[in-house]
Amino acid sequence: MESKKIYFLLPNRMYSGDGIRSTLGLSVENHFSYAVIMNGEFPKFSEYEKENIDWIKDMEGDVFTMGADAPEGVELTPITLEELGERMREADVIIPYGLPKQSKTPPPACAE
Repeated sequence: MESKKIYFLLPNRMYSGDGIRSTLGLSVENHFSYAVIMNGEFPKFSEYEKENIDWIKDMEGDVFTMGADAPEGVELTPITLEELGERMREADVIIPYGLPKQSKTPPPACAE
């Protein structure tokens, strides 16, 4: 099977953890997988998610941040919109992951 370049675009912080896990899953399947956390919105990264990010990088993928610096203790690669556009021209698959940002405030249990 031929390896593909796959980009996950994560516009909503509520889906970042799941999107990173999906990126890792495709990396394990011998694809070059990249997650892009957009809008500078970050969830609270657990140790499990930090390990997933490190594992993606070990498997020749990457997790990018667009629009903000990564939170302390998490290694994300900064990328500009122009650089992302250039990289995505070479992509085989682009996955807009999760729902768009909601106009209503989430309940307190989901707000972290």
